Amino acid sequence: MDSRQRELASALVEHIEIGVIVLDSELRIQYWNDFVSQCSGKMLEQARQQPLTLTFPEADTPCLSKMLALARDHGEHVYTEWHEPPYLIRLPFDRSGEPAPLRLQSTLLFPFKSSADQPLLGLLLYDSSELARDNKQLDAALHTLSSKQVEQELLIAKLEKANAQLMQSEKLAAIGQLAAGVAHEINNPIGYVFSNLQTLAGYVHDLLRIIDAVDGAASLDELRQLKRSLEYDYIRNDVEALIGESEDGIERVKKIIAALKDFSHFEEDEFRLADLHRGLDTTLNVVNNELKYKAEVIKEYGQLPAVECMPSQINQVMMNLLVNAAHAIEQFGRITLRSGHENDWVWLEVEDTGQGIAPHLLNRIYEPFFTTKPVGKGTGLGLSLSYNIVRKHSGRIEVFSTPGQGTRFRVWLPTRQPAQQTQEDAGHNE
Repeated sequence: MDSRQRELASALVEHIEIGVIVLDSELRIQYWNDFVSQCSGKMLEQARQQPLTLTFPEADTPCLSKMLALARDHGEHVYTEWHEPPYLIRLPFDRSGEPAPLRLQSTLLFPFKSSADQPLLGLLLYDSSELARDNKQLDAALHTLSSKQVEQELLIAKLEKANAQLMQSEKLAAIGQLAAGVAHEINNPIGYVFSNLQTLAGYVHDLLRIIDAVDGAASLDELRQLKRSLEYDYIRNDVEALIGESEDGIERVKKIIAALKDFSHFEEDEFRLADLHRGLDTTLNVVNNELKYKAEVIKEYGQLPAVECMPSQINQVMMNLLVNAAHAIEQFGRITLRSGHENDWVWLEVEDTGQGIAPHLLNRIYEPFFTTKPVGKGTGLGLSLSYNIVRKHSGRIEVFSTPGQGTRFRVWLPTRQPAQQTQEDAGHNE
């Protein structure tokens, strides 16, 4: 193909009213046209070389696996029709960036090769609404669907309100669960500081006796005898030790209070740059009483850039994962915290040596109220809340578990939030 033909092909792809996505054989995004950017609100620069299912999590379905097997492994062109929901990828906006009316979306996945003979996959996303409207029966069905869509939107709004109330209940339950542990953590240093103060009060009383005796002592020998009887040398050494120990106790209390202060902004609703390692350490301070009797905590932190997020909400996610890890360990085990950075993404990981999760339960762990814990041990909302928070941050959660050996949760977050979402959140906050 000469340069003139390439220019014509490029102009066609960029101006056609069809979404065009080019993937490599591992489903990593190589290119998409401007139609996809405008209708998804996502930027190609941030998505390039990222897995399709990381950029569009809704595509991570058995349907995609079947299509991939037919297209990549058998060389077939695979269609999905608009009447076969769910959509592989939702493009929720029209070219102006406004919410689109009811869209009947079809897809085509097909294999091809680049000029360098590299195997690639093309994914086309196109609107079948006009085709459907040419049929009177389909047009009537569309009218019904539009009415149902309005009802569905009202129902979704009610569900979102109920979900918000459930999530708030889970937050309060988490606070209640931690309250006793935090009180215990504070009570320990306060206890020995109080005991030290009582001892110091006795020492001060004896020291004042020695000082008062200076004016009335008949001789230095009498004063020295009093100092020996009150064990002045022991008091002097012990006072320094008591003061140092008390300072350490007060410093421990200050750290716990600071951690609670950082952790307590549950209703934070603005994205900002944050140090995720600091948030992890804060969360560890808050849940220390839940962990120290159940597991040794090992940190294997990588190098992380500042991440655009709502820090207290990410702290909530990590707290839920840490507490779940502790509950999964029956005797005494190990909890490992890891972090890493890949391209425009960072990840945080919590791995335990607990009981693990049965394979048939893995697809249910994010369901509200679903829990594998005994009655009274958990609400079943922790992972559901965590999943929603991570999705709100344009990220995803991965879980790997082997029954009897342990579980590993990995949270992926973009270093910067997609421009479209950031603008929407800014609009909501005005």
